[in-house]
Amino acid sequence: MQIKTASRLGLLPPYLFAELDRLKKEVQQKGVDVISLGIGDPDLPTPKHIVESLKRAADDPTNHRYPDYEGLEAYRKAAADWFERRFGVRFDSKTEVCALIGSKEGIANFSTAVVDPGDIVVIPDPGYPVYFSGCVFNGGEPYSMTLKQENGFRPDFAAIPAEVARRAKLLWLNYPNNPTGATVDRAFFEQAVKFCLVNNIILAHDSAYSEIAYDGYRAPSVFEVAGARECAVEFQSLSKTFSMTGWRCGFVVGNAELIAALGKVKTNVDSGVFQAVQEAAITALEGGDGDKLAEYCAIYRERRDEVVAALKGLGLECEPPRATFYIWARVPRGYTSKSLTELVLKEAGVVLTPGSGFGRGGEGYVRLSLTVSSDRLKEAVDRIKALRL
Repeated sequence: MQIKTASRLGLLPPYLFAELDRLKKEVQQKGVDVISLGIGDPDLPTPKHIVESLKRAADDPTNHRYPDYEGLEAYRKAAADWFERRFGVRFDSKTEVCALIGSKEGIANFSTAVVDPGDIVVIPDPGYPVYFSGCVFNGGEPYSMTLKQENGFRPDFAAIPAEVARRAKLLWLNYPNNPTGATVDRAFFEQAVKFCLVNNIILAHDSAYSEIAYDGYRAPSVFEVAGARECAVEFQSLSKTFSMTGWRCGFVVGNAELIAALGKVKTNVDSGVFQAVQEAAITALEGGDGDKLAEYCAIYRERRDEVVAALKGLGLECEPPRATFYIWARVPRGYTSKSLTELVLKEAGVVLTPGSGFGRGGEGYVRLSLTVSSDRLKEAVDRIKALRL
């Protein structure tokens, strides 16, 4: 029998982190002690009071049954309350909030909910790969919105052609930004909302890194801007904020019609978040150890400062980001993103992420994650230094 898979799979490049993992395993099989600065997976543990909450909830037999796809009402209310405390904006937990199996799932399924074949989806370049895959899986046409360093890695909405804006159905934004670490202020979101309202475009904002911030920066929400409720949704993840990447729990807030559309997709493709995880997520959102986030951000900031200083001495130009736990660095002259990452992995046993994996706009850069200990970061930098790039 000849197996023929869906042609849409051919539209995708190899998933960035899966390819990195394959190369890493090849090097590890040669006995190399690999230091991975690739995937942004916090090494700092989930706070203890959240873990204890999960243990108690897991013992409750009522949590062993199918959950509701939209999430426990108590979880959605906790999410709405957290959002109001953090951003000063109130959402109806019944109609304007939906639980997610991590924000990645919600981002992918949101395209299924709103994109028809032939619709243009405006995607930041460089950007999180799932924006692109969600678009092409549903027959959309991706339009790359280049993020340039000279513009602070923010898009220029005026540079989007009128015909593209006319046909566009969905626009993705992500600030604080992965992979560049760029940040924006409320005035930027005012521009974005105005652009989307004028052109009848749905605005989806991925805000997964809003709480990982330094130097007094406080990331805004798109919903702090008038008119956002007419056109927007915003995705939040507990993964980075509470070091809960493996727990797969997040939520989305926004326009009730758009939330309902996503919910309709989810009720057909998943069975919701394990209720014990939702109860632990409620504990996280309600607080109880408010100093832990500040403690973790202080650790990331210290690592940031050490790595930025070291990289500048190695010819990898970079600026200290005000948010996220990523460093976005220019590759030295004579290298591409891929050639540098392959050299560093094979010769130094250090995993970096090639900027080109995030789109053409990422060529010439690499991304380093700060989610390993300071000792391992120092060792990684020392190994790279020994290569004399």
